[in-house]
Amino acid sequence: MGTDIYGFIECRWDRWLDEDDRSWSKAADIADLYNGRSYVAFGSLFGVREPTVFRPLADQRGLPEDASQETRTAFESWGADSRGSSWITWAELAAADWDGLSNEVDDCVHEYRRDPGGAWELYGRNTGLTRFAELSGITDPQALHHAGRTHPEGTEWPDGDRLFRVGRLRRRDAVPDSDWGAVWSVMRTLAGLHGDVGVRLVVWFG
Repeated sequence: MGTDIYGFIECRWDRWLDEDDRSWSKAADIADLYNGRSYVAFGSLFGVREPTVFRPLADQRGLPEDASQETRTAFESWGADSRGSSWITWAELAAADWDGLSNEVDDCVHEYRRDPGGAWELYGRNTGLTRFAELSGITDPQALHHAGRTHPEGTEWPDGDRLFRVGRLRRRDAVPDSDWGAVWSVMRTLAGLHGDVGVRLVVWFG
């Protein structure tokens, strides 16, 4: 059974308020900003499904004690079907080392293509498998989808202006802007109003 992510971006007004008045409120539903199911991303961010690939940024912290009422109501509606929850502030996301490498070699072969400057840029994981099968001579579908398990790190198959390679992911590749950019953009904008620690992403899995 698959695992999906749910939750809200929350914010609070920190300026001109007494400490006791600082309450969190729902700002946006992640469902309106993210429409994916990437276990390597879930593991990299929150330690869910693939928690060992990277050291998670916010490893299953649970629901914040001061979560907004909207968040708490939505989370509690899941009951026993919830598979864990966590939260992370924009300050933590902004400070993360997005170029950090994974702890282990990726099972998937990486396809690289030239960027406008001529450098190799990651295009995708397990993309172009028909061509990769021709280059590598791998015929078994299971082995084809898990080339990182059977070939040493750094093994390469050049193919003109593209390249197939077995290697490790950068955190930014595991959590690409193509999937998460809208979430980060909303959080960044809100942080300009509420401060970096006044904006957070609260999530749960089901």
